[in-house]
Amino acid sequence: MAAGCALPVVVVAGLHSDARRQTVEGLLRTVSDSVALHHDLSTAAEGVVTLTVRDASGELSRGEAPLVNDCACCALRENLVPELERLAAAGTVRLAVVELWDSVEPKGMAEVIAAHGHGALEFGCVVTAVDPALVLPCLANGDDLTEVGLAAATADRRTVADTWARQIEYAPVLALVDNPEADEEDHALLAQLHPTARRMAADSPELAEAAFGGFDVAMAAAAQHPACTLLPQDAEEAGVGTLVWRRHRPFHPERLYEALEDLACAAARSRGRFWLADRPDTLLAWDCAGGALCVESAGPWLASLPDAAWEMADPVRRAAAALDWHPEHGDRCQHLVFTSPGLDREGLAGLLDSCLLTDAEYAAGPEAWRRLPAAFDPLLDPA
Repeated sequence: MAAGCALPVVVVAGLHSDARRQTVEGLLRTVSDSVALHHDLSTAAEGVVTLTVRDASGELSRGEAPLVNDCACCALRENLVPELERLAAAGTVRLAVVELWDSVEPKGMAEVIAAHGHGALEFGCVVTAVDPALVLPCLANGDDLTEVGLAAATADRRTVADTWARQIEYAPVLALVDNPEADEEDHALLAQLHPTARRMAADSPELAEAAFGGFDVAMAAAAQHPACTLLPQDAEEAGVGTLVWRRHRPFHPERLYEALEDLACAAARSRGRFWLADRPDTLLAWDCAGGALCVESAGPWLASLPDAAWEMADPVRRAAAALDWHPEHGDRCQHLVFTSPGLDREGLAGLLDSCLLTDAEYAAGPEAWRRLPAAFDPLLDPA
């Protein structure tokens, strides 16, 4: 690559370290003059992170970077872009492969590279490396990252399951390694978790081509917002099911709160957006993996804002709202998706329906809805 040209960068993420290494090594073998950068955060307890740079022939350099604000990921951010810019300036590297450490999520690193590349870097792709036989075990693992030695900071409160789910769902490309223990159920689960992703073998020439395909960080961020994320469609294959549950009537806050534990355990993965009768202006995000449910405010529904706010909203958000628009409730809706082996569709749909307002409660109107028990206040408005 000539000096002064933007350096293509591909990010490879994933909790499955062996799959990740195989994916990176495949790229290094296939793409001439490519190098891989990897920050090992396992040394963070010693106050440093270790950076290695390697090509297809082996390790080229090794160095250490100090922790920043007691955060290993912060040290990675401070150190990564300068290293990439140095490679770009040298003009001898055709592709830079950023191999993220186990629990580092690709979204944050992609946004750092895009924001601070200063024209020297060009985003090629984001890839998550996957061992299909480990998809369900990771998705069912509700352990905190700190408990399994994978925390990226002392205040890291993520779990194995939710970290893994985001690693899968953010990447447009999933690189699969061959594992004879993986069966049809494993592949069906992966396909239903992220049906729009391109799935390809970790050592395939197609993966190298995808590394130069281009990646729009801003569009990827918009697609992750609960108001407009592209959720999976209804599916059933190899014993794995995806239930798409959509309604416009609001939830009764107390009945839904009482059902949360059963709903959180009903599927390996569930996500979406919903609204409560006593909080009609608030778009609420539902994110659950490994039995651990996160419910939080994702801002207002567009229908609750003045008309002028419509034109100010992101075009992707406006398009999503228009698709869900209801003559009475606007873009307010229940749109939850549950994916799991052995999914009890009828039981799950029945439980969700039982949490909606009854006909009599609905007929009482919005003013009466606001006086319903505010069961979600401890979750949404903690002291």
